[in-house]
Order: sequence, then C-alpha cells, then structure tokens
Amino acid sequence: MTAMPTAGTDLPDIPEKTVTCPRCQGPSLYAARNRFRPFCGERCKLGDLGQWASEAFRVAAPADTDSENIQ
Repeated sequence: MTAMPTAGTDLPDIPEKTVTCPRCQGPSLYAARNRFRPFCGERCKLGDLGQWASEAFRVAAPADTDSENIQ
C-alpha cells in the first residue's frame, strides 16, 4: 500500500480508513494523503483507467425509445 501526499497543505477532511482496492483487492488507505484513492497506488489507478480506455468496462446505455411515437 503506497500513500502519497497530495500537493499543497490544505488536504480535504476525509477520515482515514483502510478499504479494499477495487483493482487488486489489496488493502488501500482511503485518506486525503493517498492521491490514488480508492486505489492502493498509481499502478492500480492506471490499470483501471486502461480498462475503461480499451472499453473493457462499459456503462450500459438506456434502451432506445422512439420519441416520435410518444404522444
């Protein structure tokens, strides 16, 4: 688990706790000083971004509705 401080001195008021990293399922520090939260580190954050960019993850689109037939 790698927690990197954020730039600047004004960190948001987020209570620190340990959560499960959504990418590797390992422990992750969920705190203002972990700039990769909710991920455990940069590798997991970038890996997740890569999955979205390659369209391995998708958000379902609503079913097509024919607005001309709606009265």
